[in-house]
Amino acid sequence: MISSLRGRVLQASGSSLVVEVSGVGYLVNATPAFVLASRVGDEVLVHTSLVVREDSLTLFGFATRDELEVFELLIGVTGVGPKSALGVLSAMAPTDVARAVQEDDDAAFRRVSGIGPKTAKLITVSLAGKLVAPASSAVGASVATGGVADDVLAALTGLGWSEKLAGEALAETLETADDAAATSVPVLLRLTLARLGPAQQGARAR
Repeated sequence: MISSLRGRVLQASGSSLVVEVSGVGYLVNATPAFVLASRVGDEVLVHTSLVVREDSLTLFGFATRDELEVFELLIGVTGVGPKSALGVLSAMAPTDVARAVQEDDDAAFRRVSGIGPKTAKLITVSLAGKLVAPASSAVGASVATGGVADDVLAALTGLGWSEKLAGEALAETLETADDAAATSVPVLLRLTLARLGPAQQGARAR
């Protein structure tokens, strides 16, 4: 069982990464936010789930343990395959998934491509009691809660930035970002990475 990979990014495009570990390149299916945040040549830590089928071995990777745990709960639901579970986590942060389950809000899952009404309802029923939504969460000192901010922070910490440094940069970015940027993971991630800048590389993971 491959539970995590730490290595250099050889390729990042679409919905997959190739991570080199000890000379071996591993193809990892990931969320668009994580792929976008992963730059070729950077070292990343990827939390992984190995899905075994009769004719294939497929790795799915995530920036955080929370995402991995939610993914593994989702694929245990009847009718939810690995790709659909990845789709849920591409559209919703783990806290959003937990909140939707807690509130029996199957409409939140119906908005995800590939998840129909019956499957959406099964998710809320099957995961009831297995996920607890936090009353509130903060990113850095003053970042408002939300799936977009959570996804960006998860991508940054997955790339090796400390949560404190990433959170502070994200908070500063949100203070100046317009509404369109603040609700777009790719745009907000790009702006925050630009703010962190190459000069702060040495501050990673402190």
